[in-house]
Amino acid sequence: MNQGKNTMKNKQYNKEFVVTSESGLLDFLLLKMSNKSRNNAKSLLTHKEVLVDGEIITKHDYMLKVGQKIQISPSLNRGEKRKDLVSVIYEDNDFIVINKPSGLLSIATDKEREITAYHLLTDYVKRSNPKARVFVVHRLDRDTSGVLMVAKNEKMKLALQDNWEELVSKRCYFAIVEGQVEKKTDRIQSWIKQTKTFFMYSSYKSGDGLMAITNYQVISENSNYSLMDIQLETGRKNQIRVHMKDIGHCVVGDKKYGAKTDPLKRLGLHAYKLQFRHPVTNEIMCFETQLPQKFKALFKGSF
Repeated sequence: MNQGKNTMKNKQYNKEFVVTSESGLLDFLLLKMSNKSRNNAKSLLTHKEVLVDGEIITKHDYMLKVGQKIQISPSLNRGEKRKDLVSVIYEDNDFIVINKPSGLLSIATDKEREITAYHLLTDYVKRSNPKARVFVVHRLDRDTSGVLMVAKNEKMKLALQDNWEELVSKRCYFAIVEGQVEKKTDRIQSWIKQTKTFFMYSSYKSGDGLMAITNYQVISENSNYSLMDIQLETGRKNQIRVHMKDIGHCVVGDKKYGAKTDPLKRLGLHAYKLQFRHPVTNEIMCFETQLPQKFKALFKGSF
């Protein structure tokens, strides 16, 4: 299937810079945007309008490395509220598939209602048809990047949601975990439960929670980290993060589930493949994205 990258028009990032010397992110913005005040530059970060190598960064003191690409939204310059933070991998009359950056919510929360993939895509489809809508069919954690799909009509939404487990044949992730994993390939099975504080954990008592199955293979490693290719048989909330904690190798940057390191300054989890059978045509549709550059950088010489 042709999966040509079609970046959202009209509001796309049109200010791009390449880092030529190490510096803090705020200092870099002040240097490159000398016509803007310090408060203006801070506002870009606060409103999630700055991407570093395709990922939203909000920390003022985030350290930049030579060769990194900085993208800045033009929306502030035009006095607009809506920001396009995503690129379209595929679109037809039924679906939109995007490569969601780390740091962007899939749907709204009590604390953030507008800067979400759902809201941005709603704005996107309304440009050509004010009555158009999008419908959420699955989600990615805020700090997980990668393939995210929405339906463009309610019929397709229901067809997908009602038969999701049957229709989806591949859900694959790249994960960077702490340490060297002794078992280079394995199948993890548990029953996942949730506490009152929304913390997920495993039970190994049959039927005590929702069945969760994770398959992994180590594809690269160094003295500090392991890069895994993960395939899910089930899609429970925080499943990969919980199962990596269970085997003693937390996903990097995952403070919630016990990670001690944060080399990427983001969660080390990227959804790189989604494959499913079209509920109407029965066509097998597969969408993929590449291993993020930040992930590659931790395993120099392997890629």
